[in-house]
Amino acid sequence: MRRRKKTVRYSAVDLSFSCSFDPVRDFRESITEMVTAVGVRSWEEMEELVYCYVALNPPDLHGFIADAFCSVCSCRQRS
Repeated sequence: MRRRKKTVRYSAVDLSFSCSFDPVRDFRESITEMVTAVGVRSWEEMEELVYCYVALNPPDLHGFIADAFCSVCSCRQRS
């Protein structure tokens, strides 16, 4: 029997991090909240979440998003 791939959907939230004093921290907090709220448990779900952040934010914030995701992933691996 084939197992169906679980599809995770994230709601689009209009968040503005471009005026933040510390956008990496703000993204990290937002990502952590989403991981907890949605119950992200696999790497595939984390990839979908990062794609949503990239798709919903302008290119000048993508570096901050990448740094925040790396930080969240490294903290999750240690625990």
